[in-house]
Amino acid sequence: MEMIKVAILGMAGILLGIFLKGVKPEYSIYISLGVSLCIFTYAIGKLEYLFDSVSQLQEYLPISTSYLTTLLKMIGITYIGQFTSGICKDAGYGSIGNQIEVFSKLYIMVISMPVLLAVMETIHGFLS
Repeated sequence: MEMIKVAILGMAGILLGIFLKGVKPEYSIYISLGVSLCIFTYAIGKLEYLFDSVSQLQEYLPISTSYLTTLLKMIGITYIGQFTSGICKDAGYGSIGNQIEVFSKLYIMVISMPVLLAVMETIHGFLS
């Protein structure tokens, strides 16, 4: 049901943006930004459930908190990178949006390296 609310908000923003594009084209970017920020804040409100689920997962599995923290960071970086990239592309700055996406992917690789190294050490321990 919540996805329907977000979809309706997005469609209303698109229709309002199309209408304003014919009257005042410079206002359509503000509509896009406003609707995007509304959806972004709504999604951030849902993060509490994600954090609770991760803490429950941590109770069931004997894994280090650093791994779960890294996972949450990766989710946040992905969402923020896609959000800002989309806004840049809507504003007509596609190359900046693409650079944000590339940086997001590289940064995710950087913060995931300790986890990858721990997996490799575990595999090496099994093979030894």
